[in-house]
Amino acid sequence: VQLVESGGGLVQPGGSLRLSCAASGFTFSSYVMNWYRQAPGKERELVALISSAAGRTNYADSVKGRFTISRDNAKNTVYLQMNSLKPEDTAVYYCNARFFGNDYWGHGTQVTVSS
Repeated sequence: VQLVESGGGLVQPGGSLRLSCAASGFTFSSYVMNWYRQAPGKERELVALISSAAGRTNYADSVKGRFTISRDNAKNTVYLQMNSLKPEDTAVYYCNARFFGNDYWGHGTQVTVSS
């Protein structure tokens, strides 16, 4: 099982980034996919989730209206489009796959929002 995040980097406040998470080794289309983040000194928090059939999404209040989660089950990939980024969005962003008792994590990608 592998979850490989990409797309992080340094961006100025107000800018945008698109994170990708490529999955392999499991039946991607059956899993709820989540994006979490962890800032220095803080607990890991759920940012966004998308159901297996992409019919349902949910967002943390802090990112509603700015972030969009999507998935392409044909490409085994989940995305996080992040717009209007703020310094408080700075964190390591993790991709997570969850289905009943299975819980898989990527290694994370750093997002830094700074001028």
